[in-house]
This record gives sequence, structure tokens and C-alpha cells, in this order.
Amino acid sequence: MGQDIVRRGSKEHGKRTRLWLYEDILHVLKNNTGTMIVEGIMLNTRIQKEEHLDAKVFSKMKKMRLLKVVDMGNVKLPQGLNCLSNDLRIIEWNGYPLNFLPTNFQPNKLVELKMPCSSIKQLWNGIMILDELKIIDLRNSQNLIETPNLSRVPNLKQLILQGCTALSKIHPSLGNLKQLIQLDLSGCKCLESLPHKINLESLEVFIFSGCSRLKSFPEVVGNMSCLSELYLNETAIEDLPLSVEYLTGLIKLDLRDCKNLSSLPNACYSSMSLKILTLSGCSKLDELPENLGNLKGLEELDLSGSAIKVLPTSIKLLKNIKNFSLCGYKGLSLKSSNKLFQQRTSPNPMAMFECPLSGLWSLTKLDLSHCNLQDIPDAFDCLLSLLTLNLEGNEFIWLPKSMIQLSNLQDLLLRGCSNLRSLPKLPSNIKYIDATQCTSLETLSLGSEYDFRPALQLLNCVKLIENQGYSYMSTMLRRYFINDKHYYGQDKLAHYISIPGGEIPKWFTHQNHVGDLVSLQIPSDFCNKLMGIAMCVVFAFRQHSPFESFDPLDFEDFGHNKYTHKLSCSIEFNNYKIFEVDNGFSEEFGKIEPYHLWLQYEPSQFFNKDWEKASSKSNANGFSDIKIKFKKWGPRLEVTKCGTHLVFKQDVEDLKQTMVGSSNCSCSITPYEDDFDGSPRDTI
Repeated sequence: MGQDIVRRGSKEHGKRTRLWLYEDILHVLKNNTGTMIVEGIMLNTRIQKEEHLDAKVFSKMKKMRLLKVVDMGNVKLPQGLNCLSNDLRIIEWNGYPLNFLPTNFQPNKLVELKMPCSSIKQLWNGIMILDELKIIDLRNSQNLIETPNLSRVPNLKQLILQGCTALSKIHPSLGNLKQLIQLDLSGCKCLESLPHKINLESLEVFIFSGCSRLKSFPEVVGNMSCLSELYLNETAIEDLPLSVEYLTGLIKLDLRDCKNLSSLPNACYSSMSLKILTLSGCSKLDELPENLGNLKGLEELDLSGSAIKVLPTSIKLLKNIKNFSLCGYKGLSLKSSNKLFQQRTSPNPMAMFECPLSGLWSLTKLDLSHCNLQDIPDAFDCLLSLLTLNLEGNEFIWLPKSMIQLSNLQDLLLRGCSNLRSLPKLPSNIKYIDATQCTSLETLSLGSEYDFRPALQLLNCVKLIENQGYSYMSTMLRRYFINDKHYYGQDKLAHYISIPGGEIPKWFTHQNHVGDLVSLQIPSDFCNKLMGIAMCVVFAFRQHSPFESFDPLDFEDFGHNKYTHKLSCSIEFNNYKIFEVDNGFSEEFGKIEPYHLWLQYEPSQFFNKDWEKASSKSNANGFSDIKIKFKKWGPRLEVTKCGTHLVFKQDVEDLKQTMVGSSNCSCSITPYEDDFDGSPRDTI
């Protein structure tokens, strides 16, 4: 209604109070027809072709209070810009094409100045009185050389200069902005120094990530208790001043990949508020002080890839720690007999876990990947809160039987443990096991509990198939069918298996042996009886290329690694996509052999919101159309064949009866056992 009133006010675009339509704005700017009546320009659409505007384009719009042009990358001002309205409250001009603002611009009512990706070199010379200004955002303005004098901008709350790669000078006035809440200088690669002292009493977030030339952090003067997050990762920082003790409200300290950092002041380890401390990749940091245990509130500690050789015994006092990463440790010892880790004369750097670990009763995630571990001790059973255990890339042969005592364990990551021969009986509620590239693995104990039904990633576990066949696969599928009403944290429980194999089991009644799509029809009145859909695909790798040539896909797994390949599976029901899932894997630990099977089961109760609409429709013959489609990403990956099986209530009842009859067997035999014998299959 408001827009209609504005449009009815005048037929001439330049005599309306507000302009928001692409054609109207372009007409006014190109023809210089703006007037004193215009108060706001709001353009949310990119200028489609290059437009050259006159330097006086805004000269008549002296009452304009809002100028918002989200993307004007194609706008050129070859003669510069003579003026902007001094009444402006908000300027949001993405891609501002000039190095400077108009020299006569005195916007003393300005509240927000947002010019990301601009060509600005300097905002203003000397002192500008801007009492109302709260936000300056010049992110990715790669010509910006220095910050202006901000001494008369007393109410500035946000200063965003992220990605200003030419920025090399910070005006000293920045250190005294009493109202500043957020300061983001991340990615300012030319920045070498900051004001010698800072007194930013309202500052909450301080970001210097990627300022690779920044060698020192300023002295903290006065009260900066509001600061909760400090990011110094990937800087050239060599140490921190003792005055960091005044950062009494600090919750997160990120020093990741500070390659020159050799020590931290004791004050860093006395904070009662610190919850997250990241020291990963600090290759010169070789010691932690004994007062580490004073960090009573610490919840996350990441020491992966650092040079620390000795862990203080006080680590056992970190009662609230939840995530602890030691990824990449090559040698550790402790100073006393009250040990967390103990070094032996053997080459194993972390040969024993002992009782002090029991003090870490809040620990939910432990990362010991790539630590050259040659054995895993029984003392893991004290970590009763543990949810995720990452042991990837180690040298051990066995896992201890005491693993079954980890009653809350959900994710067990063993990828690349090439010497591992056997998996013991594991906790029944475990949700995910990744044993990819465990090439020596021969046995996998499933136990008799119906509740044991994890998703299994078993790529390249060829010896497991040779030794145990496919019996465990059929057992797991049956458990998925019978126990389908469970969730995985906030998400539904994953039901899938990835294993070596080149044929679709004949139990999958609808098959395609030459492609990535299965199409079928069912009577529409069967839809409400459908319990779920089981899907299977054979995928293969062709003509192996070196891992170094791969471009990892932009998504991560449970551990530190990025996947190099991905498969996705989607279900369409009467042209509605009701389900889609991805399965990613990496060749970080070596070549993945052809061929492999991916089996996925999805209960109908977890189909998306379109399922109800889709199941109520049918074609002219009273049938519903179902399509199962597989897609691939990554080098050399091919989908060679696929299949599906619709699971109805009677199938599940038959399986329940069979399972009851063989409940004492660790891998119970059912009428479907011979479905996984690799015999030829019919296609549809």
C-alpha cells in the first residue's frame, strides 16, 4: 500500500520520495532527473550492464536520507562524484568505484556506512565529526591503505575491514573507541602493527585472522572485560603482553597456526572465563605451564600440530573440558608418576593412558589421530561421557575389549589404521564407524543386540569380506528395518553401509545394471503401507590419478579431513523430491579400490514434508511413480549399477519373527542370507 501511495504521488520518477524499482532508478540516475523530493533510493538488483553516470548525478537530491544500492559493480563515474546529500543516514553502496568520497561531504547525521568491495583508498582526511555513526563496513575494499582519524566518531560500534589487503596503517585513535563492539581486520595481509595501547572497554569481538605480517599485540589499558572472542590465528605474533590479564571476560582465544609464537604469559592460563583455547599448528610452542589446570571453565583445547612435548599433570583438573585434540602428536611425556600419558622406550610416543583421564569426566570428543599410536590401553573406559573418538592414521593392531564400557560413544573414527586386524564388541548405541582403508581388518563383531546398528564406512576393507563374507551386511540391514524409530542427536539415525563389492544383491528387486537411475510404479493405495525404501549402488574408480592432483570437495567429515569424492542419492515420488542424502569419502590414506557397494535405508517416517502431498497423488491408472537417482562428484568416480527394494510392513514382521528365532547368534541367518552371494541379477 505504501509503495502505491508513493507511485501515485508523481508520474515523474525524480519527484517521488522513494525509488526502489530498477527501471525507475536507472532512469533517474542516467538522466540526472533527481530532485529535492527524493529521500531514499533502494536498489536490490545488480546493474545489468556498464553505465556511465554524470558527476552531478546526486547533486539535486539534497534531502536524500537513504542510499542503498546492493550491487553497482557496473556503475562508472568517469568524472568523479561532486556531491552526496549531507542528510544521509544510511549509505550502502557495494562496489563504490572511486578512491575517495566527495570532498564537500559532511554527513553529520550518518548512522551506517557500508561500502564493501569498494575502490576507496581513504575515507577522509583530518577529523570528521560523526556523532551518530555506528557502523563502518569496507570489507574487501582492496585499495584501502589506512584508517581515518576516528577521534570524533565516539559512538562507532562496528568497524569491518575484513579482506582489505592493502591496509597497512591504523590511526592511533582506533585504540580509544569506547563504544566499539566488533573490530574485524581479518585478511589484512599488509598490516604490520596496531596502536601501541588499546582501551576498548565495550569491545566484544576482536578479529585479526590472517594478518600474516602482524607481529605484536598492543598493551591492554584499563578495563576490557567485555571482550569475549579474540582471533589471532595465522598471524606472525611472537608473544602476548602480560596485560592480557585484563581480558577477564575472554571466552575464546584462537592462536591457530601462529608459527612464530613461542610462549604464552601465565595470565592466559589464569582466566576463569576462558572456554575455548586453540593452539593447533603453533610449531614453536613447545611447553604449557603447570597452571593450565587453573582454566576451570575450559571446554575445548586444541593442541594438534603444535610442538608441545610435555603435558602438565594439572591437565586432569580440567573437569569441564569437552573437546580435546592432540592430532599429529609425535612424542609426549609427563613430568610425574601421576600421568595422563607415559613415554616408554619403545617408539610408541603415547603408549599408556592411566587413571588421571578419569578426571576428564565431561570429555565428549577426543582426537588422537596421526599420533603414531601402536597400542590403545584399557584406560579409555574411564571416559564415560565420550561421544566421538578419533584414532585415524595410527599404527595399533587391536582395540581393547574395554571399549564396550564407553556407553555414550557414538562416532568411532579409524580411517587409515592400516594395521588394525579386528574390531571388538562395541557399545550398542554407537552410531557411526569409519574404518576406511583399514586394509588389514579381518573381523567385525556385531554382537546379538538389535540396538547395535551403526552406519558403517568400510571402504577398502577387502580382507573383512574375504574372511566374513556379507553376512554382517544382511544382519545390519535387517536391524535397520526393524529399528527405524531412532534419532542421531538432533538428526535422524543414519542407516547405511559402504563396503567392497561389485554386484547388487538380488534381494533388491528393482535393478538397473547400466546406469544411475531406477524407475518403478506401485499402486497408490500401497503408499500408506510403505515402511521405507532400501537403495543400493555399485560405484567404481577408474584410471587412478595421484592424490595431490585432487581438488577436495567443499565439505568436511567427522574428522579433520575433507572428502575428495561424493555420491548422493535422491528419491522422487510423483515428481516430488522427498529424500536426499550424501556419502563422502577421501583418498587421503591411499587409492580406493574398485568396486564398492553403498547400501542406504530410509524409513518413510523421515521423508520430507512433501511426502504427504506426493503419496496422495497418482497417475491416470492409479499408480504412483518412484525414481531413485544417484549422482557423483570427484575424479574417476563412476556409478555402474543400482537397485532398490520397497519395504512394507509384512517384510518387517517376517524379519522380526526370524530374528526372534535366532536371537542368540551374533550374525543371525535369515531367509535373505543368500541374497548377498554375488550371483547374477536381473535388471528392470
